[in-house]
Amino acid sequence: MSDPVGNLLELLDIERLELDLFRGQSPDERANQRVFGGQVIAQALVAAQRTVTDRMCHSLHAYFIRPGDPKVPIIYQVDHARDGGSFTTRRVVAIQHGKQIFNLAASFQVAEDSWEHQHDMPDVPPPESLKELRERRLEIVDKVPDRLREEFTRERDIEMRDVSPLDLFHPEPSSDVHQVWFRVAREVGDDPALHQCLLAYASDMSLLGTGNRPHGLTWFDPKLMSASLDHAIWFHAPVTFSDWHLYAMDSPFAGSGRSFNRGSIYNRQGKLVASVAQEGLMRMKKPKT
Repeated sequence: MSDPVGNLLELLDIERLELDLFRGQSPDERANQRVFGGQVIAQALVAAQRTVTDRMCHSLHAYFIRPGDPKVPIIYQVDHARDGGSFTTRRVVAIQHGKQIFNLAASFQVAEDSWEHQHDMPDVPPPESLKELRERRLEIVDKVPDRLREEFTRERDIEMRDVSPLDLFHPEPSSDVHQVWFRVAREVGDDPALHQCLLAYASDMSLLGTGNRPHGLTWFDPKLMSASLDHAIWFHAPVTFSDWHLYAMDSPFAGSGRSFNRGSIYNRQGKLVASVAQEGLMRMKKPKT
């Protein structure tokens, strides 16, 4: 039987080659695509985590430099930037074909008590009242080219339920506010570091498209060229990603061929567990001459 979550866990269990050198693979079904950005973020975070003890990641900042090649392994090289009393910093460089494709800086902190405040979670319908992504896609699969149908409707490792989905083929301009319930598709144990990595992996889903919404664009539009340029996550609280979380996104700016997108991630109880920001390419494709 298909086990997308098991495949994802295997993907994140990167191989240690040396003390600070790791090797990650890409899933077979992406052999004809570029590497998914969330995969590289999560694998790089795993590499950094494996050089740190007794403290959790509180923030990461990453740049996508070149498209990843899914047909060859990715080498992750970790640099011990600093080991302090409260904070530990790591830099991770991802390499393919002898060139950097991605780099990440991550900071880890010991647990501390402090003052607390947060914005309230938006009032949205519960996930049980919404259709799952795959269910919605099966309803429109006849509109998808044959070569894309298997990938379009495959079982997913991350379950997603969109509060206000756009019509993929005939989208109307809409608000930049975009809200999605998501979680890993089955129980995965209680390792807090793993749950952080799973959230990091999923945080690159839906965010890039948020900037497209005011312009009535989706990734099916042949005029659109899009890709993640950078990605940042701030972890505010422990994550249990086998439970539902609300990804509340918006896009306050687009221009110069880029869109800026933000996300706040709340657990089912309304606690803000992470904040995300990303700039993405949003360029009109030039006609071939």
